[in-house]
Amino acid sequence: MPASPDLLALDGGTPVRREPFPTVSDSSGRRIGAEEEAAVLDVLRSGRLNSTVGQVTRGLEQDFAARYGVPHAVASSSGTSAIHLAVAALDPEPGDEIITTGLSDAGTVLPILAQNAVPVFADVDPASGNLDVASVRDRITPRTRAIIAVHLFGQPAPVAELRELADSHGLVLIEDCAQAYLTATSPDGALAGTVGHLGCFSLQQSKHITAGDGGLTITADDQLARRARLFADKAWPRDTDERTHLFLGLNYRMSELEAAVARVQLTRLDAVVEDRRRTAKLLTDVVSGLDGLGAAGDDGTVYWQFPIFLDTDVTGVDAHWYAEALRAEGIPAVGGYIQRPLYLTPVVAEHVTYGTSGYPLTCPPADALQSYAPGLCPHTEALIGGRLLVVPWNENYSSQDVTDIATAIEKVHRGRPGR
Repeated sequence: MPASPDLLALDGGTPVRREPFPTVSDSSGRRIGAEEEAAVLDVLRSGRLNSTVGQVTRGLEQDFAARYGVPHAVASSSGTSAIHLAVAALDPEPGDEIITTGLSDAGTVLPILAQNAVPVFADVDPASGNLDVASVRDRITPRTRAIIAVHLFGQPAPVAELRELADSHGLVLIEDCAQAYLTATSPDGALAGTVGHLGCFSLQQSKHITAGDGGLTITADDQLARRARLFADKAWPRDTDERTHLFLGLNYRMSELEAAVARVQLTRLDAVVEDRRRTAKLLTDVVSGLDGLGAAGDDGTVYWQFPIFLDTDVTGVDAHWYAEALRAEGIPAVGGYIQRPLYLTPVVAEHVTYGTSGYPLTCPPADALQSYAPGLCPHTEALIGGRLLVVPWNENYSSQDVTDIATAIEKVHRGRPGR
């Protein structure tokens, strides 16, 4: 007898899907065409591949600043470097504190340590995984210099409230927008990256638009912009025609080849976001109708990935089980997003920084030793531990692709153990 269509593939049933999905890891899930090829060839033929002699990177910065309605955009070599530029622009004292989230890529936190500041972790809203304002407020001390808010999966973080909190304490708000191109943060359409003092973007392979790698830091503050630009180029003030170095900086320059690709990719951004949002709406309608499952709010989210939030008391199983069952059905999925909160990774928890010094996570320069231990941020740990299910998303998904994902989620939900 043929297997029941409701029998999970995990238990020997027929998978919903056998064909691979479009993926950001190759051309099936990327919109790269003749325009990018031509732009790269133009740079190669010019012989000017470095941004100190070419003009393409400066053109990208101008285009990006104009798209976001800000006066300054500074290009760099990665999304991590874009955040490092923002942190360095503040010029924190060793041991100064920067509050952020433990639910993100390490690129959010490593620049804090690299600039000799101390990461302080606030908890997140369990319904979104974005920073909880009350938790941030509770972490502020006399040593706090800044807040780094992440727009997780392209969902709008509460940056208006965080900016108000930052301003009231004389802090700087940095927005990590690596996953949040064109995320609307409020009904008036304010874009992620423009509410804080600085916004940071990534052009890495998996982002909404890509140059393989690359970053952009935006700001409306002239002084922050100048210091960020100097930091990316060894603090060399090329605009004064002096070969000198004004402070400790690094070489984070973007190449003209990356900028050529990124400049064309920027022209595709609106369509990429529109297509991701359109197809995500189809899956949101399905997920929202399943007991114990919730999707991201349709409030400006741009769906770098498609997050699903579980009430495990209702579902009876966690996100890691759902992810395993979905993969068996041919649907890519991950439980928890990352394996552990950032504060439990060795670099932070074990102070693996500069040799055996543990610097700057030591007293001095810190005022107090931070405790990076389980239980620090309960909602963060609950999401990673089993309340957060992540399905990759892509602008090239067809309606059939989304139908297959929805069908598999419904099938797995019906067939979960103990139902």
